[in-house]
Amino acid sequence: MDLILVLDNIRSTHNVGSILRTADGLGVTKVVFSGYTPRVDDIRELPHLREKLNKQIAKTALGAERYVDNYAVDDIKAELSRLKDAGYVVAGLENNLDTNKTILQMIPKNFSLIRSVLQSKIVLVLGEEVEGIEKSLYDMIDVFLEIPMAGRKESFNVSVATGIACYVLSNL
Repeated sequence: MDLILVLDNIRSTHNVGSILRTADGLGVTKVVFSGYTPRVDDIRELPHLREKLNKQIAKTALGAERYVDNYAVDDIKAELSRLKDAGYVVAGLENNLDTNKTILQMIPKNFSLIRSVLQSKIVLVLGEEVEGIEKSLYDMIDVFLEIPMAGRKESFNVSVATGIACYVLSNL
């Protein structure tokens, strides 16, 4: 499976580092940074701020930031369009959606349906920790994936949810 993660407007450097470590461990092909997501060696930042961000990301990435192919884009819609043209299906990891788009719950009984919809080239879009994926990106997303919750909370931390989703997708 060819899996690309898009981190759009993730706020926490620790979440970014954790997602990079998970990406390395589960064989993610690339990680794309967009919006205000902190990134490794961010040329937009002054050297002392870049060094601070690198250290914060490295704290949870534990070296994965050096091994996972990653890049940043200024125009996420153009990048998603480019990836779609290259044959990728764009999936959004989200919960509590009010949309007419297909929503697939990531539970065992849906694995064959998820496999048939997603194929082998997937872009998984991850949104901001509290607000989720920007609604302006919904038109670019082919299908939404949802991790059902058994407890009282309505969602997992974005890095935990990424780990669950990447594990499921890598084992379809």
